[in-house]
Amino acid sequence: MSVNQQPAHTMLSSAWSALGGDPATLDAAAFVEVGALPAFFPVTDLASATMAAAGLAISELRNHASSASPAAVTVDRRLASMWFHWSQRPIGWTPPAPWDPIAGDYLASDGWIRLHTNAPHHRKAAERILGEHQDKAGMAKAVGAWKKAELEHAIVDVGGCAAEMRSLISWADHPQGIAVASEPLVHWQPMQDESRRGQSNDSDPLWTPDATRPLHGLRVLDLTRVLAGPAATRFLAAYGADVLRIDPPTWDEPGVVTDLTLGKRCARLDLHKQHDRAIFEKLLSTADILVHGYRPDALERLGFGIETRRRLAPGLIDVCLDAYGWTGPWAGRRGFDSLVQMSTGIADAGMQASGADKPKPLPVQALDHGTGYLMAAAAVRGIAERLKTGRGMQARLSLARTAKFLLDHATPNDTTPIAAETPADLDPWPEHTTWGEARRVRWPVAMDGCEAKWNYAASPLGSSPAEWV
Repeated sequence: MSVNQQPAHTMLSSAWSALGGDPATLDAAAFVEVGALPAFFPVTDLASATMAAAGLAISELRNHASSASPAAVTVDRRLASMWFHWSQRPIGWTPPAPWDPIAGDYLASDGWIRLHTNAPHHRKAAERILGEHQDKAGMAKAVGAWKKAELEHAIVDVGGCAAEMRSLISWADHPQGIAVASEPLVHWQPMQDESRRGQSNDSDPLWTPDATRPLHGLRVLDLTRVLAGPAATRFLAAYGADVLRIDPPTWDEPGVVTDLTLGKRCARLDLHKQHDRAIFEKLLSTADILVHGYRPDALERLGFGIETRRRLAPGLIDVCLDAYGWTGPWAGRRGFDSLVQMSTGIADAGMQASGADKPKPLPVQALDHGTGYLMAAAAVRGIAERLKTGRGMQARLSLARTAKFLLDHATPNDTTPIAAETPADLDPWPEHTTWGEARRVRWPVAMDGCEAKWNYAASPLGSSPAEWV
């Protein structure tokens, strides 16, 4: 079913420009299906546009060796909305809860604040300030004794994650809001000047894209967590990339692993140990794409800063993610989608528009997913540019800048609800995961002669050796 494509196409045009894509390629994109997720902001258009941008990057790469026009990229708006939530439908088993019991929104003495406590060390940081609590009732009483700004500062200062709810206006006037507003959606920087034209790895020095599996033969080292980065690398795996995710020995995120490790192999390394560091250096030196979501100074402190990465991996496409932006007083601040929605005014605007008595965020973690598909698009565009110039590239994105991208395109939203999910929306074949069988929502992006396909079912973190296939 054809729809009014203008809102999504406008967002796609802006994103594609930020990605450095050829404007003529935009004519290859189309959107189908009606309806939208219920939100004050155009979340379904964001989902459709960012997935289309990643699809256009694949289409453009496929045609690198030919003069043909890019293949048509069609995005199903309904299915894109579903993939912005959970794509997996377990059969006879239940995934772990995605949220820690005390994570959530709390009313301080002068307004709302959100605590993000999914990681054990983040929960400990919050409880260091507020005391240990087994449920939200006890935590709510402790939060109520604080002013929201003072509590946010106290928790962040001890390494925790919290965000007071700000309005759109107060964020626009905030020093970090001002800094983010001046940043590009995708910040590009050449990695180095050494030539590595067309080289994907030492065993395949003349890599070119395959029409049916465009990323086959490319190696992706995934150092990301939770949603945005894992969504990006899941997309890359769909089109043939060998994705190897690396986590520290004790890290886990059980609430999202079953959905987001699709297509990847997951290993563990302790980068504080020399043996594991040597393995990581070898992996990095033979990688084509590095995707990471560490805070800006984290890899530097581990001895793998940008200059080291350039030396170890000439021609690397380095795609990195930050929560609150790369400049300003909050550059490097810990953050997650739900916190950024509170900080940037999205949750407050939803509350005001709906007449609710508590924060009303977007119905899905749209900043995470949207940024993830933009990261995937940047990775693919980086490979395309490397084929032309032989040079590596770095692309930097942030959740806060994606929030601005959404706010800048806050046109009146389609108020027609998306149709309810039916069995026809699911893939007919089962996914045989470690936890049990499941089905996936059908992939929203369609390209002639190029089908998304994952070589591996979702698997636990640390279930594979730290080596390339």
